[in-house]
This record gives sequence, structure tokens and C-alpha cells, in this order.
Amino acid sequence: MKTPRILVFGGSLRAASFNQKIAAIAADGARDAGAEVTVIALRDFRLPVFDEDLETAEGMPEAARELKALFASHDGLIIASPEYNSGLSAALKNAIDWVSRATSPDEPPLSVLRGKTAAILAASPGGYGGARGLLQLRPLLENIGVTVLPEQVTIAAAHQAIDAQGRLQEPAQEAAVKGLGARLTHHLS
Repeated sequence: MKTPRILVFGGSLRAASFNQKIAAIAADGARDAGAEVTVIALRDFRLPVFDEDLETAEGMPEAARELKALFASHDGLIIASPEYNSGLSAALKNAIDWVSRATSPDEPPLSVLRGKTAAILAASPGGYGGARGLLQLRPLLENIGVTVLPEQVTIAAAHQAIDAQGRLQEPAQEAAVKGLGARLTHHLS
């Protein structure tokens, strides 16, 4: 049995992101289940807004190349997606757009995404817990060749549910988030 490699991140650029915090909890569940886990923050990859003219003139930005290499070197993804105005964040969409690009004429389209499996989850201060953003993220990922686990977790009232140490206060929620990371690990094993 191989040890799956899982890339974990939140789809927000905010330093105190609720989604980065629950991504870390899901990463713990994946690690506990035997995965090799890499947790990153999108804020560490300063990406310009995707612009094909910029790409043609200057090539893929170095930050996008680094992020793409991380995607390529992992078997699966745990993505905690914030919900901005009932949709997914521009930062998350932009990161996916850059990573999806071929960097050589012989590279197949979407090559670092096709065949990956993802677990998705969300946290939001609102009552829907980010579910509306996940309604957009799931088909986006599936349309570019990523298998998305049918289970997902949402955390409503995240500002109250997540404590100062970045842990969920309700044991059932903590177990659900860790369980999602474990399910992805078992799926990839």
C-alpha cells in the first residue's frame, strides 16, 4: 500500500482565515490516517490575476510555477473554500486557473489536476457554513478532471465555532473535519 501525498490549503488570503484553520484540522485527520501531508497558504503564492496576454508576454509567474509543482507532486487535495458573496473566492479560482495552465507545448491540458481526488469543506460566519461556495467549487473541480469525494463538511458561525487556538469547540465538528481528511487518505491508499 502506498502512502498518499495530500496538498492542503484554504481558499482565502486572510492571515486569520477560518478556512485555513479547518484545513489544518482536516490535515491532522489525513496525517492520522497515514497520509504524507503538505499544508500551504495561498497568501504565500502572490499570483497576479490570470491574464493570457500576461502569460504570453512574460510566461507563467514564478509563484504559479511553484504552486503548480506542489499540485503535481501530490495525489490528492484538501481544499477549505471560503464563501464570498455566495460564491467561491477569487483567490481560489485564480490559483486553480494558473495551476491548470500548460507550461510546455507537449504538456496535456490540465495535466496536474486530472486524476487527482479532492475533499472539500468550508467555514463561514454565516448560517450556511460556506455551502453555497462549495456548490460552485465541486463542479469546477469535476469539470477539470478532479474527482471530488461526495462527503463534504461545512461549519456555520465559524467565528464562534473555532477557538483562539484554531480548534473546533464542538467535538462532533472536529471529528467530522478530521474524518474527511481520513476518508480522502483511505480513498487514495
